[in-house]
Amino acid sequence: MIGVGWGMFLYVSLLGAAKGMENGFDKLFSGFATNSIFLWAQNTSIPYDGFPKGRQVHLKLADIEMLKRKIPEIDYISPQNSRGNFGNAGEQMSRNGKSATYTLNGDYPLGNKISEKKLIFGRYLNDADISGNKSVVVIGEEVYKNFFDAKKNENPLGKSINIKGIFFNVIGVFRVKKGGGMENDQTTFIPLSTFTKMYNNGDNVDFFAIVSKPNADVNNVETKVKQQLKSKNNVSPDDTNAFGTFNLGKEFKKLTGFLTGMQLLTIIVGTLTILAGVIAISNILLITVKERTKEIGIRRALGAKPAEVRNQILLESVVITLSSGLLGFMSGIFVLMILDMATQGQDSFPFYNPTVNYGNVFAAMAVMVILGLIIGMIPAQRAVKIRPIEALRTE
Repeated sequence: MIGVGWGMFLYVSLLGAAKGMENGFDKLFSGFATNSIFLWAQNTSIPYDGFPKGRQVHLKLADIEMLKRKIPEIDYISPQNSRGNFGNAGEQMSRNGKSATYTLNGDYPLGNKISEKKLIFGRYLNDADISGNKSVVVIGEEVYKNFFDAKKNENPLGKSINIKGIFFNVIGVFRVKKGGGMENDQTTFIPLSTFTKMYNNGDNVDFFAIVSKPNADVNNVETKVKQQLKSKNNVSPDDTNAFGTFNLGKEFKKLTGFLTGMQLLTIIVGTLTILAGVIAISNILLITVKERTKEIGIRRALGAKPAEVRNQILLESVVITLSSGLLGFMSGIFVLMILDMATQGQDSFPFYNPTVNYGNVFAAMAVMVILGLIIGMIPAQRAVKIRPIEALRTE
């Protein structure tokens, strides 16, 4: 019984824990486009078409339409410029005598689809902000706490902060959940068009966030994007340094593959442990049949049919198997409940709502009962073969 119960306990608890991790990562990446690629320009490493190596290449806003036209697997592209990322210094900001340096990003409204901001005040950037080159800003929670009275829940909307000598109206405040997102609470966002004019960037863009269509191969999209950009910028097809990328879709697939493998391993380990327990029950029943030889002989002498003796042994096998399996199941559910309570509110820990598919549990129970019946036939058949007269003479 301990063997079968332990097997069911492992099956339920590990399967539920694996599902909890999967739910945790889904929650961690909620609001984030997991089929995305982040691409930026670097220096060439191979001389090509008359150009020396070490040439700096640039991403352009015009590249967006070109890539979307030539690569239909792309869903959308969001450009972004930044101060405070990619090794450059942040921008000093001030308000009412307070000043600090924070990351400043020039963004499109599409950027919020790739990494959704949890807004605690106001809104994110919109198309009117871009087309009107508006001096508006969305700030992180830490920036808000520094420049405004957060203890009194001061409303910052419509109020301004100074960035590079220009007053920007605050239109939103966002909070980054711990362990998630690509930004932090010390980041600010202004319209990309405004950012470009402030720093005289022209058509240059620091990086693209490229989101592929749901049924597209993210790795294939990455390869095609690099090929098109190399061709446009006269870069050698063999140059691996000209454009850097971070393929989030590829990394996310590795993660989901790992979680699926964990669930499969759990099913195999739990099933084999249950099988070992059922075999142990069969061995114990073989011993009990030998110990109860005289009892079986008396029952047979009093008219018990072979089928009745067989059914008694089979029933014992099924009852022991099923009851121990149920105990293991309840123990596993109890452990999952404790884990769920212990991880409530732990946003930084990727574990949430550990659950078990009852279909899988009932299937395991059914397999367990069937195995109990099949393996129980061995001691049952041995009991039936005992001749009454020989059983009565047994000491």
